Amino acid sequence: MLKLDNVSKTYKVGAFGSRQLYAVNGVSLEVRDGEVVALIGESGSGKSTIGKMILRLISITSGTISLDGVDISALKGAALKEYYRKVQGVFQDPFSSYNPIFKADRIFQMVHDEFYPQVGAGEWQEKVEHTLREVGLNPEHVLNKYPHQLSGGQLQRFLIARALLLDIKFLVADEIISMLDASTRIDVLNLLAEFKKRGLSILFITHDLSLANYISERAVILYRGCVVESGEIGKIFTRPAHPYTQMLLASVPRLDKKWDQKTNVETQADVVGSPKGCVYSSRCPLAFEQCKRSRPLPIEIEPEHWVACWKVTQTGG
Repeated sequence: MLKLDNVSKTYKVGAFGSRQLYAVNGVSLEVRDGEVVALIGESGSGKSTIGKMILRLISITSGTISLDGVDISALKGAALKEYYRKVQGVFQDPFSSYNPIFKADRIFQMVHDEFYPQVGAGEWQEKVEHTLREVGLNPEHVLNKYPHQLSGGQLQRFLIARALLLDIKFLVADEIISMLDASTRIDVLNLLAEFKKRGLSILFITHDLSLANYISERAVILYRGCVVESGEIGKIFTRPAHPYTQMLLASVPRLDKKWDQKTNVETQADVVGSPKGCVYSSRCPLAFEQCKRSRPLPIEIEPEHWVACWKVTQTGG
């Protein structure tokens, strides 16, 4: 199980770094073994920052991230290498993950040289071809090709195949289908669902509510670096309690009725300094004085459904 406990990430801004910008502010969540958890929020809400901290691409400012009870921030050398055997990431733009002057399948050779140098060339080639077929690619059509000769969907499958070659336990999937066409999207989603059945845990980072509902068992709603609602996906989608979650769901166009509900879609601003109150109070139509004075803590309003909202606390859900 991967767990984040009160994790924050701040950056110094302003003259001489006199102020702090909270990209992530006190986030706690967990992804259980063999589970898909959707991390949902607007652009700039801190979703990708959380993914990068899990992958040790950027450091955390405070709090802890642990895998099976082991704090990953202290890992070095062989221990960190072993961590990357278990945890990998696939990102939004597949083309940015490849060096255009090398053939795309060079990533498989790098995995071999770094993690499996004892495996012979013939055996490794068979393993690569078997894994490519697992992700729906024909090795004869995609191997020995440069990145520009492959589609975005093929390159994303290459990255998923790279992760599978390491026999990983946890995958950070950061907007991995947002740049793919519709026909390829469902193939990649079904591929992730198949690997989930085999025990792979996935943090599915997205701003697309329909995709989260399709693939995830639980969801975490993030706003300005703070978790405002979390729990079982069905409960959040059918009984959203936080005003922000309600706004997100109301903003999704529907084919079965006229989209006539007015929603607040203003662009969110950066938050400089730790906000004293609820981070959503400036946009919330239900906000009152307490919302501006102090930040609400998550409360469980029903089994497997948590909300951080003073209005919900006072009305009992």
